[in-house]
Amino acid sequence: MSDNQVIQNSGPFRVGDRVQLTGPKGKLNTISLEPGKVFHTHRGILAHDDIIGLPDGSVVTNNVGVEHLALRPLLNDFVMSMPRGAAIIYPKDAAQILAQADIFPGATVVEAGVGSGALSLWLLRAIGPSGRLASFERREEFSDVARDNIATFLGHDPENWTITLGDLSDALPDVMEAHSVDRVVLDMLAPWECLPAVSDALKPGGVLLCYVATVTQLSRVAEAIRGCGLYTNPDSNETMVRGWHVEGLAVRPDHRMIGHTGFLITARRLAPDTILPELKRRPSKTDFADADFEAWTPGALGERNVSGKSMRKRVRAAGASAALSKARDLDAD
Repeated sequence: MSDNQVIQNSGPFRVGDRVQLTGPKGKLNTISLEPGKVFHTHRGILAHDDIIGLPDGSVVTNNVGVEHLALRPLLNDFVMSMPRGAAIIYPKDAAQILAQADIFPGATVVEAGVGSGALSLWLLRAIGPSGRLASFERREEFSDVARDNIATFLGHDPENWTITLGDLSDALPDVMEAHSVDRVVLDMLAPWECLPAVSDALKPGGVLLCYVATVTQLSRVAEAIRGCGLYTNPDSNETMVRGWHVEGLAVRPDHRMIGHTGFLITARRLAPDTILPELKRRPSKTDFADADFEAWTPGALGERNVSGKSMRKRVRAAGASAALSKARDLDAD
């Protein structure tokens, strides 16, 4: 990895950089810098050439005198504005995933599914260049968008990251050796279906984390983890974020907050032939009927299907952005 790839988010703005522009009313726009191009708003035109070469955190003025603050987007900003093939994991959940799954530099991590690549970026940053991230995705168009989004942000295709197309249960044994994986993060409709393959891949003491949207999914995966007898008792939680309005003595909670987005459930792999001491708890219904299964299908979850035309447009946008970032880093070399 070259030095410019390590420090690509610092220094003066360069051709191919993504820049977040904040207008006078706080409106955000993100652009990729290209020579000769201009950024149009209803309040004037801002030339890309006026931004290229300026230090990060500069204020630039458009042709009618309107000022914009120019900053490189943080990873938090980037994932919220990048082209999406599938819904992303929000930064508030990504931060908790890194903490609760204990993602560390040099870790070997398995991730499924990839979606648009938001969580992959957080995981790659956490494991560092000495770690390895093996991602699995069933849909090729999603993997294409994710690959381009990651290349856009990093400026290159990371050597320690792979995407495998296909079902995790079938493909994982061919990609990872038994008991070689430190952490597994599953973001899918039915993570319990992958438990046999994941359990073979995880090291003793390794962490399994599942991100699920509904309480029915949460219950089903928790009981599956308990039932297989290979893990500690699972822990479950959700994260809510409430901002505050703070101006002088006008201090109050924001009227809107980021509420429920998903549940996190974690458990640790036991050593072979280990029997977990049984916890004393009240008996509860653990059998799942057909009506329960229907509760976590895509239709019941309100999952929005992206049209083929829209998906192709998003793939093109992600690819164009990635090409600019890669060209920028090649020029820097």
